[in-house]
Amino acid sequence: MSALELVAVAVSLLGIWLTARRMMVCWPVNILACALYFKLFLDVKLYADMVLQALFGLAMIYGWVAWARSRHPGAPADGASDAVDVVPLRPLALLAGLGCGALGAVAIGWFTSHYTDAALPWIDAALSSFSLVAQFWAARRHAENWLLWIAADLIYVGMFVFKGLWLTAGLYAALVVLAVLGWRQWRRGAMPGEMAIS
Repeated sequence: MSALELVAVAVSLLGIWLTARRMMVCWPVNILACALYFKLFLDVKLYADMVLQALFGLAMIYGWVAWARSRHPGAPADGASDAVDVVPLRPLALLAGLGCGALGAVAIGWFTSHYTDAALPWIDAALSSFSLVAQFWAARRHAENWLLWIAADLIYVGMFVFKGLWLTAGLYAALVVLAVLGWRQWRRGAMPGEMAIS
């Protein structure tokens, strides 16, 4: 465990907790967490996850803008949790997202297994690809992002244990709990009858 990993874990937990509360300040906190984990993953040769952090940073900027545009007129500027509405995820968008995640997993896995010394190229690629889908769904305010995060984070726990990143494995175990709480809170944030899938 390094000081970098310790700080990255703390910032990540704060960012996910703020996201679950639907608070606008989650975006800059999550961007900082991405930067910290970019460096950590570079150090342990998890290159797909390293690149994922850079892509997450871009997705965070997109999410920040999307959420800012979706705020209710007259909503408080302090990032109150009720300022951002949850949007239903339609079945076609669900299938498209999962399909893109699968295609991305194959493409990233093939590249990292052939052209890098990545430690776990295929699992790292799959987790990275589906994490991007989950992040996009979060930016689009779809509650189902939390279900994808739960699945990915459970597998991440095992990968980080395997790599000896015990604190990060603990973080991802905590993220599973936060994702369950986020799922529950975001479902409550949807209007009755708005959830496209349950």
